[in-house]
This record gives sequence, C-alpha cells and structure tokens, in this order.
Amino acid sequence: MKKKLTFAAVAFMSTAVLAACGAAPGSSPSGSSEAAGTKIGDTIKLGVNLEVTGDVAAYGVPEKQAVDLAVKEINDAGGVDGKKIELVSKDNKSDNAEAATVTTNLATQSKVNAIVGPVTSGAVASASPNAQSAAVPLVTPSGTQDNLTVDKNGKTYDYIFRTTFIDSYQGEVLARYATENMKADKVVLYFDNSTDYAKGVAEEFKKNYKGEIVAEENYQAKDTDFQSALTNLKDKDFDAIVLPGYYQEAGPLLKQMREMGIDAPVIGPDGLADDKLTELAGAKNVTDVSYISGFSATSSDKAAEFAKKFEAEYGDAPSMFAALAYDSVYMIAEASEDAKTSKDIAKNLANIKDFEGVTGTMTIDDKHNPVKSVTIIGLTEGKESSATVVEAE
Repeated sequence: MKKKLTFAAVAFMSTAVLAACGAAPGSSPSGSSEAAGTKIGDTIKLGVNLEVTGDVAAYGVPEKQAVDLAVKEINDAGGVDGKKIELVSKDNKSDNAEAATVTTNLATQSKVNAIVGPVTSGAVASASPNAQSAAVPLVTPSGTQDNLTVDKNGKTYDYIFRTTFIDSYQGEVLARYATENMKADKVVLYFDNSTDYAKGVAEEFKKNYKGEIVAEENYQAKDTDFQSALTNLKDKDFDAIVLPGYYQEAGPLLKQMREMGIDAPVIGPDGLADDKLTELAGAKNVTDVSYISGFSATSSDKAAEFAKKFEAEYGDAPSMFAALAYDSVYMIAEASEDAKTSKDIAKNLANIKDFEGVTGTMTIDDKHNPVKSVTIIGLTEGKESSATVVEAE
C-alpha cells in the first residue's frame, strides 16, 4: 500500500538520522576558507570513513557495501569526465575520536577529494573540524542532528553536507503522522534519554504534537529491562506510543511491551530502521509498528532498480542507510564534473538541485541539508506492509 502526504518543506531547512548521536562542533573550525584543498589528479579519490565494526556496524556495513556498488557502477560506465573513482576506505570502529583521526588521515595523507561518512552524528561532529580545515567536502549519508552543518552562530560550514533529513523534521513528521494518519489524540512518549538524537526528536515531537502526551518515559542506551516503566503505562489510556531511539533498545522494549499485553500502535524515527529490530523483538511482536525511513524499494522505479542490484550483489535487501550512502556517492560524482580541486566539489555540492536519487529527488539548501521526501514504513509481523511517502513542497 502506498499513500502520499504533503508537508511543508520549511522543516527541512530549519536549524531548530542513529542515524544520530553526539554533539555537533561547538565552533567554526578555522582555516577552512584559506586551505588549498586537494587537487584532482588522474583519478577522483573518494575517502570512506564509516563504522564498519563496533556498536553501529549494522548501519556502517550496508553503507560501505552501497558505496562500493555505486563506485563500481560509475567506473564501469566510464567514470566522471573520463576519470575513474579511486576508493580509499577506512573503518572508524564506531568510535568518535577514531572518526576524527580517520578524516585527518584521508584528507592530509591520502589526499582524497571528498569523503563519504561517518554514519552517526557524534562521529560526524568529531570529524567535521578536520574536513573543514583541510577544505575537503564530507558528505554524511545518515547523520541527522540539526546543527551538524552549521557552527554555533548558525553559519553554514563550507565543507559539511548530508543526504538525509534532519532530526527536527523527524520530530515534526512523527507529530503530524500521529495526529493526521494514526488519529492518535493521546500518546505515550518513550525515548532514549542518553543520546542527543533521540532527545532532539522527542523535543521536536513535543513542540509539534497537538494532542495529549499522557505519559513521558525514558531509558538509557544498552538498557534491556523495561518492565517497571511498562507496568506504569499498562493501565493508562492512550492511542499510540512514540518511540524515539534505536533498534537495539526498541527491539527488546517491543518484545516486553507486547508480552505484557500492550498492543497499541508504535511509531519511531529512522533509528528503528533495521531488520534487527524484528530479530530482537520477535516477528509476532512487530505488528502495527511504523518508522520513518529515507528509502522504500516501492517508492520509485529508480529505487526498485537499486534494490534489485544491491540484493543481487550482497544477498540482502538494501536498508535506508545503504540507499543514502549510494546517493551520497552519486551526488559527489555529479559534483566532481569539471572540478579541479576538492573545493570545486564542495561548491558544486552546495548548488545541487533536483538530484534524482534512489531516496528521492533532492535539492541542497543553504544549510547544506537536502529538501527531499521521506517514507514512513509500516510493519506487520516484522515485514513491510505499507509505505507512506511524505513529500516536501
């Protein structure tokens, strides 16, 4: 089932995706405008700074696979301006400090012309100053925290971009979807209070939701026992549970919730967008569960073709994270046309308009965020049963 809704694009452009965790850079890194950047030689050198091992490898591995697939396709088609893309890949091990070190290594030693990654907002925040100072554009496929692309004064960083939507937009979509589609007049807000990502989504939900929040509960990353809070909620009157957080905790929480007889619909942000949610919760417990996603294979012919290629190459259907990484490479490739240096690529990225990706058609705004559609995926027994496209105006 596919439906279409329309929401204002202003939320995309506001500075008010695990994709996210950690804090954004506290100040504008110095030296970025004066740095020479890196020259494009016989190849276009693309750095990869992803979480291939560690706590968020479930996101980083499919992103790396999608990067490899996109580069292979581009090179097989003749490259960019006749130049092949040369990959320089490094694993930041899901460690923010390592993500910063990897960025420096890629930019100053390997002399890459652009970087894809990191996955999470905390890692992007750590990596950004080094990309800025080297004048090498960094495109995060999935870092959603609002202020990743701007400094504390709201000035846009020259070299930091993203292909995913921002946290505040997710909070707004959840609020509108709960009201307009779920017809939920009363909700429980149950969120991860240990990450800026989940707290940001929850805060924006509270700002935009017009109904009543009958209870507000929170948990911490790596929690496994939710019985006490669920016992408090069991006898309350509510229409849905809003669950900002990640699949690692949401899976066990869903399992315990359903086993206690709480069968209310559940909706969450893109942090729930992983097959392991169902593995952790058990398929029978993942019914009437929805989450925001930047990708659905049913949303367009282009998306369906990508899904077919990805599954043929890796044996699994692509996740939202894979799709976002795939689009990131193609955006960089488009921005590399006629470019002589990494600084040229950054300027071209800032001017991208109506780019047709597998995650939707996007235009980069003045904060280096994409104005694009999102999809809300509905699950029945752990399988996708609906896809609601939310278009930007």
